[in-house]
Amino acid sequence: MCQNDINPENPKKLSRYKIREQAFFLCFESLFSDTDIDELADNAGDARDEILSDIAVERARGTMANNVTIDERISANLKEGWKITRISKVSLALLRLAIYEMLYEKDIPVSVSINEAVELSKKYTTEDDAAFVNGVLGAVAKTL
Repeated sequence: MCQNDINPENPKKLSRYKIREQAFFLCFESLFSDTDIDELADNAGDARDEILSDIAVERARGTMANNVTIDERISANLKEGWKITRISKVSLALLRLAIYEMLYEKDIPVSVSINEAVELSKKYTTEDDAAFVNGVLGAVAKTL
């Protein structure tokens, strides 16, 4: 259930933060299912009675389509001895989305992608995870 980034309760466009949060939810949910993003979006919209942003769905779709490249960037920027399988699912979804934006969404400044991912991490994980997300994304940014 998507509708051109309009919130039915407030006819203004959704904030960039809310769009990114919706994309994060879809990326997170995709870690537990082989269901494609469009079906996850439909299910999420129905379950939460929320209209999902077309942009959020497109970003989640792009993130999942580029997982191999994105995961290579994550793995290359982890501390020695760390593997991607050790990262919490929430942090992994946030890292993937932010790195997708950094690599493929040229109209979004890298610093915004990092900051928003850290803010979402603070909201949905621990302070340690937020610092971890910030560190990995900072390292990735240096390679761009």
